Amino acid sequence: MENNHTSESAARAGPATCPEPITFRWKSHDGLNLHGVDWQPDPSVAADFPPILCLPGLSRNTKDFREIAQFLQRQGLRVIALDYRGRGQSDWDPEWHNYAIPIEGHDIDAAINHLDLQRFSILGTSRGGIHAMAMAERFGPDRIAAIALNDIGPHIEMKAIHRIAATLGKTMSFPSKAVCGERLKSLLGQQFPKLSRDNWIHLAEQLGAETPGDFRLEYDPALGKTLALNDEAAPIPDLWPLFETIAPIPVLVLRGEHSDLLSKETCQKMAGVHPGTECLTVPDEGHAPLLWDEPTQSRILQFLARHS
Repeated sequence: MENNHTSESAARAGPATCPEPITFRWKSHDGLNLHGVDWQPDPSVAADFPPILCLPGLSRNTKDFREIAQFLQRQGLRVIALDYRGRGQSDWDPEWHNYAIPIEGHDIDAAINHLDLQRFSILGTSRGGIHAMAMAERFGPDRIAAIALNDIGPHIEMKAIHRIAATLGKTMSFPSKAVCGERLKSLLGQQFPKLSRDNWIHLAEQLGAETPGDFRLEYDPALGKTLALNDEAAPIPDLWPLFETIAPIPVLVLRGEHSDLLSKETCQKMAGVHPGTECLTVPDEGHAPLLWDEPTQSRILQFLARHS
């Protein structure tokens, strides 16, 4: 594994005993260089848990998991997060049609082989949760210890898809991260009513990076072509058969209180289909919960501990 030590935000770093996160790269089947981050556990409290594989949302990247990874790292867990092709520090694909679940699934499987992960848990946010459900069928309970789905389920509210499609890939650069934060607040303020100005700027930092002339979101704008679903009558994907394959694997569903993508009714139905499903509503947050707060982090830890 190619290792490069990389610094995370000093203000949010864990204790000095925690190793610095390691960046690594692996190759896709079609030759793209893909990127991930590996938070090794605090050696003084190393726990006997499988590693946690973190899979981000549609246009998101490994920085979304920095806070939860540092929290779990301090509890002695190993946490790994991946950038899909076209996101974060992974190569962009010259063919936008390849920004698709099956091809990204091949990339995820290649990362698992590269890291030689024999047994692991999954934390999947939004699109990452769809990947987690698909992986349950590919890997089964012998390889996957537990799955945490962050604001995603087998029924997706189409109004959320149209909301995301309206902005995805449209405005990619801003004069500063503060301006980007203001833009995020204008789009998502109703879903995250308690975030401060500094919180919005921090969220902007997760989505983008400073460049010599501006602040730019870290994904290929061609992703917007994958959600060209302006027809209100477009069919909603039926993911229930995929969810049913999770049955032997313990599941925790996190739902933002103000989420427009995952409904309370879907959460209730998931618990009926999979009796082992645990549900947690994250207050004052929408799609998708940020995983910054200690109560949510602790609940994830407790869930992983019960199924390690």
